[in-house]
Amino acid sequence: MATNKQPANTLRCGKIKATIWENTSEKGPFFSTTFSRPFKDQSGVWRNGASFGLNDLEALLTVAREAKDWIAGHALKR
Repeated sequence: MATNKQPANTLRCGKIKATIWENTSEKGPFFSTTFSRPFKDQSGVWRNGASFGLNDLEALLTVAREAKDWIAGHALKR
């Protein structure tokens, strides 16, 4: 995202991170989720990868389910 806005929530499972963002539209607020795999590059700088290997997929499924549950719980409160 190209904004300085803080995420609504961040969930983690192992090396995988789900970041939940609150957005607004003409129809009102809604949530979206980005998934990433933080890693250090060769120079030691932290980066976020957007590709997932076989060993990452179970954790990706877990954070996706947790993100879905979090969004569903917060969307009901509106």
